[in-house]
Amino acid sequence: MNKNDLIDAIARHADISKAAAGRALDATMDSISTSLARGDMVTLVGFGSFYVGKRTARSGRNPRTGAAIRIGAAKVPKFRAGKALKDALN
Repeated sequence: MNKNDLIDAIARHADISKAAAGRALDATMDSISTSLARGDMVTLVGFGSFYVGKRTARSGRNPRTGAAIRIGAAKVPKFRAGKALKDALN
């Protein structure tokens, strides 16, 4: 499912226009991104939680030259599925 398919599904289930569904989806994604950028956790009860994880610095290799390179530390978005979502899949 891509973003357009998701917008169509939201519009159909909520009985709203595709334009309104698109704006709602964009607002939701922007709100989650903004909260994660501040370091907050976003929890949707039953669905799951979005949070920021930390990836430590490490060394790696350039695949083209084989030279050793330093890969810096980074913050990465993570998702932990909730019980209701897990139960829906099994």
